[in-house]
Amino acid sequence: MPINIPKLLPARTILESENIFIMDVERANSQDIRPLNIIILNLMPEKEKTEVQLLRLLGNTPLQVNVTFLRTSSYISKNTSSTHLELFYQQFSDIKSKRFDGLIITGAPIEHLHFNEVEYWQELIEIMEWSKDNVTSTLHICWGAQAALYYHFDINKYELSKKSSGVYSHNVHEWTEPILRGFDDTFYAPVSRYTDVPVEKISNHPNLKLLASSEEAGPLLITSTNGKMLMITGHLEYETNTLAQEYERDLAKGIDVHVPLNYYPNNDPQLKPNNRWRSHAHLLFSNWLNYYVYQQTPFEWD
Repeated sequence: MPINIPKLLPARTILESENIFIMDVERANSQDIRPLNIIILNLMPEKEKTEVQLLRLLGNTPLQVNVTFLRTSSYISKNTSSTHLELFYQQFSDIKSKRFDGLIITGAPIEHLHFNEVEYWQELIEIMEWSKDNVTSTLHICWGAQAALYYHFDINKYELSKKSSGVYSHNVHEWTEPILRGFDDTFYAPVSRYTDVPVEKISNHPNLKLLASSEEAGPLLITSTNGKMLMITGHLEYETNTLAQEYERDLAKGIDVHVPLNYYPNNDPQLKPNNRWRSHAHLLFSNWLNYYVYQQTPFEWD
Protein backbone atom coordinates (compact mmCIF):
# COMPACT_ATOMS: atom_id res chain seq x y z
CA MET A 1 0.00 0.00 0.00
CA PRO A 2 1.39 3.44 -0.82
CA ILE A 3 1.19 5.44 2.39
CA ASN A 4 1.00 9.20 2.08
CA ILE A 5 3.04 10.81 4.87
CA PRO A 6 4.86 14.16 5.25
CA LYS A 7 8.23 14.40 3.50
CA LEU A 8 10.03 15.53 6.67
CA LEU A 9 8.63 12.86 9.02
CA PRO A 10 11.72 11.10 10.49
CA ALA A 11 10.04 7.70 10.12
CA ARG A 12 10.19 8.19 6.34
CA THR A 13 13.95 7.52 6.13
CA ILE A 14 13.62 4.20 8.00
CA LEU A 15 10.64 3.08 5.92
CA GLU A 16 12.34 3.98 2.63
CA SER A 17 15.40 1.92 3.65
CA GLU A 18 13.04 -1.06 4.07
CA ASN A 19 11.47 -0.48 0.62
CA ILE A 20 8.10 0.42 2.11
CA PHE A 21 6.05 2.09 -0.64
CA ILE A 22 5.71 5.75 0.34
CA MET A 23 3.92 8.29 -1.82
CA ASP A 24 4.28 12.07 -1.93
CA VAL A 25 1.24 14.34 -1.88
CA GLU A 26 1.84 15.36 -5.51
CA ARG A 27 1.78 11.78 -6.78
CA ALA A 28 -1.14 10.83 -4.54
CA ASN A 29 -3.21 13.68 -5.94
CA SER A 30 -2.50 12.52 -9.49
CA GLN A 31 -4.14 9.13 -8.91
CA ASP A 32 -7.82 8.98 -9.75
CA ILE A 33 -8.82 6.94 -6.69
CA ARG A 34 -10.34 7.72 -3.32
CA PRO A 35 -7.66 7.02 -0.69
CA LEU A 36 -8.43 5.62 2.74
CA ASN A 37 -8.04 8.18 5.49
CA ILE A 38 -6.56 6.64 8.64
CA ILE A 39 -6.01 8.58 11.85
CA ILE A 40 -3.66 7.32 14.58
CA LEU A 41 -4.10 8.50 18.16
CA ASN A 42 -0.54 7.91 19.38
CA LEU A 43 -0.50 7.65 23.18
CA MET A 44 2.92 5.99 23.44
CA PRO A 45 5.71 8.05 25.05
CA GLU A 46 8.31 7.39 22.32
CA LYS A 47 6.04 8.43 19.50
CA GLU A 48 8.56 8.24 16.69
CA LYS A 49 9.19 4.53 17.34
CA THR A 50 5.47 3.82 17.30
CA GLU A 51 5.06 5.80 14.07
CA VAL A 52 7.58 3.53 12.31
CA GLN A 53 6.02 0.35 13.71
CA LEU A 54 2.49 1.23 12.57
CA LEU A 55 3.37 2.81 9.23
CA ARG A 56 5.40 -0.26 8.32
CA LEU A 57 2.31 -2.45 8.78
CA LEU A 58 -0.04 -0.05 7.00
CA GLY A 59 2.12 -0.26 3.88
CA ASN A 60 1.13 -3.78 2.86
CA THR A 61 -1.87 -3.63 0.47
CA PRO A 62 -2.43 -2.04 -2.96
CA LEU A 63 -4.67 0.69 -1.53
CA GLN A 64 -3.64 4.31 -1.12
CA VAL A 65 -3.73 5.54 2.47
CA ASN A 66 -3.52 9.02 3.91
CA VAL A 67 -2.25 8.95 7.51
CA THR A 68 -2.98 11.63 10.11
CA PHE A 69 -1.36 11.59 13.55
CA LEU A 70 -3.39 12.74 16.54
CA ARG A 71 -2.19 13.72 20.02
CA THR A 72 -3.97 14.69 23.20
CA SER A 73 -4.24 18.33 24.18
CA SER A 74 -4.95 17.59 27.85
CA TYR A 75 -1.55 15.92 28.27
CA ILE A 76 1.69 16.89 26.51
CA SER A 77 4.26 14.16 25.94
CA LYS A 78 7.56 14.57 27.80
CA ASN A 79 9.44 12.11 25.59
CA THR A 80 8.75 13.64 22.17
CA SER A 81 9.94 17.09 21.16
CA SER A 82 7.39 19.86 20.90
CA THR A 83 8.72 20.61 17.40
CA HIS A 84 7.90 17.09 16.24
CA LEU A 85 4.42 17.29 17.73
CA GLU A 86 3.72 20.69 16.20
CA LEU A 87 4.94 19.62 12.75
CA PHE A 88 3.33 16.22 12.42
CA TYR A 89 0.43 15.95 14.88
CA GLN A 90 -3.05 17.41 15.11
CA GLN A 91 -5.33 17.78 18.09
CA PHE A 92 -8.90 16.58 18.37
CA SER A 93 -10.27 20.11 17.95
CA ASP A 94 -8.59 20.18 14.51
CA ILE A 95 -10.25 17.03 13.18
CA LYS A 96 -13.51 16.43 15.07
CA SER A 97 -15.61 17.89 12.24
CA LYS A 98 -14.09 15.36 9.81
CA ARG A 99 -14.74 11.68 9.17
CA PHE A 100 -12.18 8.92 8.79
CA ASP A 101 -12.22 5.42 7.37
CA GLY A 102 -10.08 3.97 10.15
CA LEU A 103 -8.78 4.91 13.58
CA ILE A 104 -5.94 3.33 15.56
CA ILE A 105 -5.70 4.01 19.32
CA THR A 106 -2.34 2.87 20.66
CA GLY A 107 -1.37 1.62 24.07
CA ALA A 108 0.12 3.73 26.86
CA PRO A 109 2.32 2.82 29.88
CA ILE A 110 -0.27 3.89 32.47
CA GLU A 111 -1.75 0.55 33.53
CA HIS A 112 -1.09 1.31 37.22
CA LEU A 113 -3.72 4.06 37.06
CA HIS A 114 -7.46 3.56 37.11
CA PHE A 115 -8.95 4.91 33.90
CA ASN A 116 -10.57 7.85 35.68
CA GLU A 117 -7.14 8.85 37.05
CA VAL A 118 -5.60 9.25 33.60
CA GLU A 119 -5.06 12.94 32.80
CA TYR A 120 -6.54 12.68 29.31
CA TRP A 121 -9.31 10.20 30.10
CA GLN A 122 -12.15 12.65 29.44
CA GLU A 123 -10.56 13.65 26.15
CA LEU A 124 -10.17 9.98 25.19
CA ILE A 125 -13.84 9.39 26.04
CA GLU A 126 -14.77 12.23 23.70
CA ILE A 127 -12.66 10.71 20.92
CA MET A 128 -14.08 7.20 21.43
CA GLU A 129 -17.62 8.57 21.45
CA TRP A 130 -16.91 10.62 18.30
CA SER A 131 -15.54 7.49 16.59
CA LYS A 132 -18.94 5.75 16.76
CA ASP A 133 -20.39 7.99 14.04
CA ASN A 134 -17.30 9.36 12.35
CA VAL A 135 -15.05 6.30 11.84
CA THR A 136 -15.78 3.11 9.92
CA SER A 137 -13.60 0.85 12.10
CA THR A 138 -11.33 1.40 15.10
CA LEU A 139 -8.35 -0.77 16.07
CA HIS A 140 -7.41 -0.49 19.77
CA ILE A 141 -4.00 -1.75 20.95
CA CYS A 142 -2.98 -2.95 24.45
CA TRP A 143 -4.00 -0.26 26.99
CA GLY A 144 -6.11 1.27 24.24
CA ALA A 145 -7.93 -2.08 23.99
CA GLN A 146 -8.49 -2.14 27.75
CA ALA A 147 -9.79 1.43 27.64
CA ALA A 148 -12.26 0.49 24.88
CA LEU A 149 -13.47 -2.58 26.77
CA TYR A 150 -14.00 -0.46 29.88
CA TYR A 151 -15.74 2.48 28.20
CA HIS A 152 -17.81 0.71 25.55
CA PHE A 153 -18.54 -2.61 27.29
CA ASP A 154 -18.07 -1.97 31.04
CA ILE A 155 -15.30 -4.59 31.39
CA ASN A 156 -12.59 -3.43 33.77
CA LYS A 157 -8.96 -4.54 33.84
CA TYR A 158 -7.36 -6.22 36.83
CA GLU A 159 -3.77 -6.22 38.09
CA LEU A 160 -1.54 -9.24 37.48
CA SER A 161 0.70 -10.65 40.21
CA LYS A 162 3.70 -10.07 37.91
CA LYS A 163 4.27 -8.51 34.52
CA SER A 164 3.19 -10.59 31.55
CA SER A 165 6.10 -10.20 29.16
CA GLY A 166 7.14 -12.45 26.32
CA VAL A 167 6.08 -14.04 23.05
CA TYR A 168 3.14 -16.35 23.61
CA SER A 169 1.35 -18.93 21.50
CA HIS A 170 -2.30 -18.01 20.85
CA ASN A 171 -5.16 -20.16 19.62
CA VAL A 172 -7.69 -19.03 17.01
CA HIS A 173 -11.32 -19.47 18.17
CA GLU A 174 -13.25 -17.89 15.29
CA TRP A 175 -11.33 -18.84 12.15
CA THR A 176 -14.12 -17.59 9.84
CA GLU A 177 -13.78 -14.03 11.18
CA PRO A 178 -12.23 -11.86 8.41
CA ILE A 179 -9.56 -10.34 10.68
CA LEU A 180 -8.10 -13.86 11.09
CA ARG A 181 -8.28 -14.84 7.44
CA GLY A 182 -5.05 -16.63 6.52
CA PHE A 183 -3.96 -17.10 10.15
CA ASP A 184 -2.56 -20.39 11.38
CA ASP A 185 -4.56 -22.26 14.01
CA THR A 186 -1.93 -21.16 16.52
CA PHE A 187 0.29 -18.11 16.16
CA TYR A 188 2.72 -16.07 18.24
CA ALA A 189 2.25 -12.55 19.53
CA PRO A 190 4.31 -10.34 21.87
CA VAL A 191 2.70 -9.36 25.17
CA SER A 192 3.90 -6.68 27.58
CA ARG A 193 1.52 -5.63 30.34
CA TYR A 194 0.89 -5.52 34.09
CA THR A 195 -2.88 -5.89 33.81
CA ASP A 196 -5.34 -8.10 31.99
CA VAL A 197 -9.07 -8.35 31.24
CA PRO A 198 -11.29 -11.22 32.45
CA VAL A 199 -11.80 -13.73 29.67
CA GLU A 200 -15.13 -14.88 31.15
CA LYS A 201 -16.70 -11.43 30.87
CA ILE A 202 -15.56 -11.12 27.27
CA SER A 203 -16.87 -14.58 26.33
CA ASN A 204 -20.23 -13.92 28.00
CA HIS A 205 -20.77 -10.40 26.66
CA PRO A 206 -23.53 -10.32 24.00
CA ASN A 207 -21.78 -7.61 21.98
CA LEU A 208 -18.27 -9.09 21.94
CA LYS A 209 -16.53 -12.04 20.32
CA LEU A 210 -13.27 -13.55 21.60
CA LEU A 211 -11.29 -14.39 18.48
CA ALA A 212 -7.92 -15.52 19.86
CA SER A 213 -6.38 -16.17 23.26
CA SER A 214 -3.49 -17.84 25.06
CA GLU A 215 -3.60 -20.28 27.96
CA GLU A 216 -0.61 -18.42 29.45
CA ALA A 217 -1.33 -14.81 28.51
CA GLY A 218 -5.13 -14.64 28.32
CA PRO A 219 -7.33 -12.97 25.68
CA LEU A 220 -5.54 -11.35 22.76
CA LEU A 221 -7.98 -10.43 19.99
CA ILE A 222 -11.57 -9.32 20.57
CA THR A 223 -14.10 -7.74 18.24
CA SER A 224 -17.46 -6.10 18.68
CA THR A 225 -20.23 -8.09 17.02
CA ASN A 226 -20.83 -5.28 14.50
CA GLY A 227 -17.13 -5.28 13.52
CA LYS A 228 -16.65 -1.56 14.13
CA MET A 229 -14.29 -2.10 17.06
CA LEU A 230 -11.31 -4.44 17.26
CA MET A 231 -9.29 -4.82 20.46
CA ILE A 232 -5.86 -6.44 20.54
CA THR A 233 -4.31 -6.70 24.01
CA GLY A 234 -0.82 -7.56 22.76
CA HIS A 235 1.71 -5.89 20.49
CA LEU A 236 1.92 -7.51 17.07
CA GLU A 237 3.32 -4.19 15.84
CA TYR A 238 6.46 -4.58 17.98
CA GLU A 239 9.84 -4.83 16.27
CA THR A 240 12.21 -7.71 16.98
CA ASN A 241 14.15 -5.87 19.71
CA THR A 242 11.30 -3.95 21.38
CA LEU A 243 10.77 -6.40 24.24
CA ALA A 244 14.55 -6.45 24.80
CA GLN A 245 14.62 -2.66 25.04
CA GLU A 246 11.77 -2.72 27.56
CA TYR A 247 13.48 -5.43 29.62
CA GLU A 248 16.79 -3.52 29.71
CA ARG A 249 14.95 -0.29 30.57
CA ASP A 250 13.16 -1.93 33.50
CA LEU A 251 16.39 -3.45 34.80
CA ALA A 252 18.10 -0.05 34.61
CA LYS A 253 15.28 1.39 36.72
CA GLY A 254 15.77 -1.32 39.34
CA ILE A 255 12.42 -2.97 38.59
CA ASP A 256 12.23 -6.66 39.44
CA VAL A 257 11.14 -8.18 36.12
CA HIS A 258 11.63 -11.62 34.61
CA VAL A 259 13.28 -12.27 31.27
CA PRO A 260 10.58 -12.07 28.54
CA LEU A 261 9.36 -15.63 28.07
CA ASN A 262 9.79 -17.53 24.79
CA TYR A 263 11.63 -14.54 23.34
CA TYR A 264 15.39 -15.11 23.54
CA PRO A 265 16.78 -18.47 22.34
CA ASN A 266 16.96 -20.72 25.43
CA ASN A 267 15.56 -17.72 27.39
CA ASP A 268 19.11 -16.32 27.41
CA PRO A 269 19.11 -12.47 27.15
CA GLN A 270 22.68 -12.59 25.85
CA LEU A 271 21.39 -14.14 22.62
CA LYS A 272 19.63 -12.30 19.79
CA PRO A 273 15.84 -12.76 19.89
CA ASN A 274 13.95 -14.28 16.98
CA ASN A 275 10.91 -12.61 15.45
CA ARG A 276 8.11 -15.21 15.24
CA TRP A 277 5.18 -12.84 14.76
CA ARG A 278 6.09 -10.59 11.82
CA SER A 279 4.02 -12.36 9.15
CA HIS A 280 0.88 -12.44 11.30
CA ALA A 281 1.34 -8.77 12.18
CA HIS A 282 1.31 -7.83 8.49
CA LEU A 283 -1.63 -10.13 7.89
CA LEU A 284 -3.70 -8.68 10.74
CA PHE A 285 -3.25 -5.07 9.60
CA SER A 286 -3.85 -6.03 5.97
CA ASN A 287 -7.07 -7.86 6.91
CA TRP A 288 -8.23 -4.92 9.03
CA LEU A 289 -7.70 -2.41 6.22
CA ASN A 290 -9.31 -4.65 3.62
CA TYR A 291 -12.28 -6.28 5.35
CA TYR A 292 -13.15 -3.80 8.11
CA VAL A 293 -12.19 -0.47 6.53
CA TYR A 294 -12.02 -0.56 2.71
CA GLN A 295 -14.94 -2.93 2.12
CA GLN A 296 -17.17 -1.24 4.71
CA THR A 297 -16.50 2.47 4.29
CA PRO A 298 -18.68 4.63 2.02
CA PHE A 299 -17.12 6.07 -1.11
CA GLU A 300 -18.08 9.51 0.14
CA TRP A 301 -18.97 10.43 3.71
CA ASP A 302 -22.26 12.32 3.85
